[in-house]
Amino acid sequence: MTPDQWRTALKAEGVKFTEYSGWTTRGRDAATGKAYGPVHGVLNHHTAGTDSLRAVAVDGAPALPAPLAHTYLPKSGVAVLVSCHRANHAGLAAQNSYDAIVAEKPIPKPSKASGTVDGNDCLYGIETENLGDGKDTYTRAQYDTWVRWNAAICRHHGWGAGSCAGHLETSVEGKIDPRGPVEGYGKRGPFQFSMAQLRADVAERLAHPASWSPDQASTPPKEVTVTGPHYVNLGIAGFDLASNSLGEVEFTTEWTDETGDHADRSAVWVKGPARFTGSLSLRFEKLPVGDVVQVRMTEYDGDKVVQDHPPHEVIGTPGGSYAVVPLVKRLGAGRSMRVRLLNQSAAGIEVASAVLTALVWKES
Repeated sequence: MTPDQWRTALKAEGVKFTEYSGWTTRGRDAATGKAYGPVHGVLNHHTAGTDSLRAVAVDGAPALPAPLAHTYLPKSGVAVLVSCHRANHAGLAAQNSYDAIVAEKPIPKPSKASGTVDGNDCLYGIETENLGDGKDTYTRAQYDTWVRWNAAICRHHGWGAGSCAGHLETSVEGKIDPRGPVEGYGKRGPFQFSMAQLRADVAERLAHPASWSPDQASTPPKEVTVTGPHYVNLGIAGFDLASNSLGEVEFTTEWTDETGDHADRSAVWVKGPARFTGSLSLRFEKLPVGDVVQVRMTEYDGDKVVQDHPPHEVIGTPGGSYAVVPLVKRLGAGRSMRVRLLNQSAAGIEVASAVLTALVWKES
């Protein structure tokens, strides 16, 4: 593939990539006297290290000059093109494994007795950043790019996923790469890397247009931090609640909030996002026996009522009327909660005591 063919194929497949300086001319062709190609497959590796870009591109490894692959793939998932010529990545590939890759047949265990092929002459290579200790995890973005990169090459050449192999499938030197856990892919959660799975994911891509993307798992709920609880103690007493069978009469006396966190306006004692639990203790005088006062929690957005919750009814009894109204709810962001009273009696009554006590857990 020429530099322009690399760019075109990768862009079409949705691969995010950058170009390392000199990648279009960097290679081992002149140093070895061997021309790169024709190419017949793709070989996948892990770096067995971290931050390996410079080593892969220019520094190399002991007794192994760079470039060490054609592409370096870091945890970010943004591939780096480091060479489009002969690279020191494959070493000696078992002939039986190589023949299976070319024929796109199941790859047998590499046998040195079958003979060897210089894989650097005829295989593309990618070094994917991972310690290779079986514990270091390939990120979701990294694996997605890995699949796309392999598919881009196969699509360009008209190959199937059987043209993709891992170094452990060709090496006569006991290479173990690539291996390790993967954070996830598409709707799939964590899994262990295997070449069989990578080939299956590449095959799935090749069955779709290059612009296709796998369905993604739903975004997990945002973690909610809850602080508190904050104690709220609001008390009022000794005001009249007029008869009003058509409208609603609200608390009109300013309540006090001992912590200073909640009562910034009359009868507003909690603002969302928050959760609260508590009670409202009420004592009415002059409420005729059998008549009703309704107590209701109402959610506001600014001054606009957005939700009325089911009312609690206090029924008049001889010698004064008492009630304890439970208050338990979660309040969404931007909303405030007020408690309202509706006197459905024909007579005016007195609110002798109204004490609201609550614990409020603020969310962020």
